[in-house]
Amino acid sequence: MNKIHIVGLGLLGGSFGLGARRKFPEMTITGTDISTQNQKDALTLGIITKAQDKPDLDTDIVILATPADTLGDLLIQTLDKVGENTLVIDLGSTKSKLCLQLAGHPKRKQYLAGHPIAGTEYSGPKAAFADLLDRKVMILCEMEKTDLHLKEKAYELFDALNLKLRFMDPDEHDRHLAFVSHLSHISSFMLGKTVLQKMEDEKNIFDMAGSGFASTVRLAKSSPAMWAPILTENKDNILASLDGYISNLTALREKIASSDGEGIYKELEEINKIRDILDLGR
Repeated sequence: MNKIHIVGLGLLGGSFGLGARRKFPEMTITGTDISTQNQKDALTLGIITKAQDKPDLDTDIVILATPADTLGDLLIQTLDKVGENTLVIDLGSTKSKLCLQLAGHPKRKQYLAGHPIAGTEYSGPKAAFADLLDRKVMILCEMEKTDLHLKEKAYELFDALNLKLRFMDPDEHDRHLAFVSHLSHISSFMLGKTVLQKMEDEKNIFDMAGSGFASTVRLAKSSPAMWAPILTENKDNILASLDGYISNLTALREKIASSDGEGIYKELEEINKIRDILDLGR
């Protein structure tokens, strides 16, 4: 593997570039970004070795790391133009819609649907770092539809970056991510909004904000350019997760309103069981 092209030079795309360059110092990594400043920063930071709009025909892997609502058209345009030995991987947080959209493409075997469970609340090439992907889970969907020879290129890259591979159905992926990722971001954004509204009346509210607030609202610093499209692309699953969340909030509100201390205690005690689940996953 000698050449990679990255479209979208932000946190994820940039970290793939930095990680790949560290493991393969002689590799050529080209790339492009809709932001000319991001493109300049990516060159300065060593994420890419050359800025260019399109991958060369002998490029081994093209990585698409752009917002979720851009990936469908971008995948089709990219597959239409790449050489027959090039693998195209997207890093989008939603998979079902993309896999359906690409199902009939004549170069479907050159596409790999991927989603690295990695990130921070920061964005842009300056937020990228080589170890972002280290020991993180990389979810892959519909692997059987990707050419065996091209998959070997992906495995070589994933192994070099120390990614842990998991294989999942696209619908299952989107359904699960709505609960364990997308809903948590919504909760964080809405907590941030609620406190910002309160701040309009009480200017010193953040003086009382402790580590619990900071950790809970951390995700509200995430990029709207990335998250707004995710919420619409995975709409049905997110609405289902929100319905359950709102129902639980309403039930807890009713316990608080009726001063049901024992009921609140039992509810929180039951939820504490999540500690065991999270500890097992470490």
